[in-house]
Amino acid sequence: MAPEPPESPRTPRRPPRTRMGPPWWITVPLSLVVLLVLIVAAGQLRLLPGLENPFGVETEDRTGPAVLKSVQDMSRYEAAAGNFQVVVDLDKDARFLPDAVRGDRTLFVGNGSVGAYVDLGALEKDAVAVTEDRKGATLRLPRAHLKKPVLDVERSYVVARERGLLDRVGDALSDNPGDEQEVRKLAARHIGDAAEESDLVGRAESNTRSMLENLLRSLGFEQVSVTFKGKP
Repeated sequence: MAPEPPESPRTPRRPPRTRMGPPWWITVPLSLVVLLVLIVAAGQLRLLPGLENPFGVETEDRTGPAVLKSVQDMSRYEAAAGNFQVVVDLDKDARFLPDAVRGDRTLFVGNGSVGAYVDLGALEKDAVAVTEDRKGATLRLPRAHLKKPVLDVERSYVVARERGLLDRVGDALSDNPGDEQEVRKLAARHIGDAAEESDLVGRAESNTRSMLENLLRSLGFEQVSVTFKGKP
């Protein structure tokens, strides 16, 4: 009986490789990010009334007190004021590019006011004449003038704005509010032009005349004449 061949040594089997998850230094921060996002979302949606947004911004005014720099004595009689509204349509087009690529059009509603005044401090020496019996008085005043238009920032706003691709990219890279300042200046200029074309100056002179006539009559003058020198 032949001897049995010796058994060949068997190579030990390697244990099957198990799939390892991502390192702990990745999973931990990711879970924290998810948790923070859920907390912020709950605070924004008011799902938890007692939970405040941990990333909320608190506004605090640290401005110091205003300092009085100077005082000026005013001799102007503010006799009238006009309120105006203008819709500014500012359109900027490129010569050789379509509007979708380069162009900017802004519709802006501007509300502002213009005042009219009479400078009583500019009276000449012979501007006031009183009769001997002190029953009559004659006043010659300078013509009324218009003040600079004042744009009401709170009541002025942009209705619509269309920009080309290049303009959008430029606005994203720069925080220069030049276009907004330009449209505001344009609105103020149109309001000033409208005030000059209106009867605001005549209204101011009429109100000044009525004020002075009533004032002098209350002082005992029976005949009062108020005129304005120069052409209207």
